Amino acid sequence: TNPAFKEVLSRIESHEDCRNLPMISFLILPMQRVTRLPLLMDTVCQKTPKDSAKYENCKQALKEVSKVRSQVIPVFFQGKIYPFPLVSSSRWLVKRGELTAYVEDTGLFSKRTSKQQVYFFLFNDVLIITKKK
Repeated sequence: TNPAFKEVLSRIESHEDCRNLPMISFLILPMQRVTRLPLLMDTVCQKTPKDSAKYENCKQALKEVSKVRSQVIPVFFQGKIYPFPLVSSSRWLVKRGELTAYVEDTGLFSKRTSKQQVYFFLFNDVLIITKKK
């Protein structure tokens, strides 16, 4: 609501160093890195020979970064809705398609499974699952 803040923010976002990216794209970067670290460590572990002394260190590092991710993500979101920049210069589509999702509905006296058609978009850093209206 502060006009001076909006002006400064606009000036910063339009600076060539920011490549016209909105502030939210910079605020989400640390969270993206936290979620990518376990994937990176898992790849390093897969490429490390199992009989190597470094393999155990690699597995321990994977365990630790996974622990950090599991502690940080729930604290960050806490059931709130955050703006999500769908368009990003560092994001690309890997695969998309339609799938059948099996949804389990547990009532007081019964348990029922139903099928839903969902459409997914797999990007290099996020999976988006949608339903047709």
